[in-house]
Amino acid sequence: MKIIHLSDIHLCAPGGLVEGIDPHERLARAFGHMTEHHADATRLVISGDLTHHANPDAYKALKQALRLPPMPVRLMIGNHDDRAVFLEHFPDQSIDLNGFVNHCDQVGDLRLIYCDTVRPKVHWGEFCEKRRAWLRDQLDLPGPVLLFFHHNILDLGDPCSDELSLNRADQAELRSLLKLFQHKIRHIFFGHVHESLCGTMAGIAFSGVTSTVHQTIPNLAPSDKSPSGPLEPSYRVILLRGEDVVIHQIPFAWEGEVVWHGNDWEDWA
Repeated sequence: MKIIHLSDIHLCAPGGLVEGIDPHERLARAFGHMTEHHADATRLVISGDLTHHANPDAYKALKQALRLPPMPVRLMIGNHDDRAVFLEHFPDQSIDLNGFVNHCDQVGDLRLIYCDTVRPKVHWGEFCEKRRAWLRDQLDLPGPVLLFFHHNILDLGDPCSDELSLNRADQAELRSLLKLFQHKIRHIFFGHVHESLCGTMAGIAFSGVTSTVHQTIPNLAPSDKSPSGPLEPSYRVILLRGEDVVIHQIPFAWEGEVVWHGNDWEDWA
């Protein structure tokens, strides 16, 4: 099975720029690249920050752009989104009984779970008791799962950006919940941080994906600001093969030289 993970597309009103970059052009290139190379994907998951300022015209543009990918798309919201405005433009979006944009997919025996970590008008994340109860119900169902969040659900060692992670009280409660189901969680995915990273949380593997716009440059020293720049964007291709999860980072906007090597010794010597 192949799943594409895209995040932090930060659409503004058409014609606008974010950090000097046209997010609509970037998204179109990403969609074009995955359509050409990965049209066989089972799902495309866009894990939040669909817009930069929750502008209604940005959501309208996203709705138009979503006609391009050939695979089913699953949307999540991030701290730059507005839940009510998003749902106004995507009224068919699944939500839970409390109105959170929590939803899931069953693909064969695999369950894909998409979690809403947004608290309005702040950049750090929240995953309250009601959301944890919903997640526990999903994890109680049989079969392996992949978990998708917008916010990073643990601190990453970058003091400034860690202030924008899932809040620490909810981190602790969520960690306890996930440890109960560690045996069935195949991988945890998130965006928000705008950088490529990987690791484990309580023995569960996780990975973060870069933005299609500007990227964070990790700064592990104490600071009240996070550095960022126009580094190459990418999306992730997730390959699920039996018990294995393999993740490829795809630099879809690279325009530099590409050299093709064969596998014979002389090709590399």
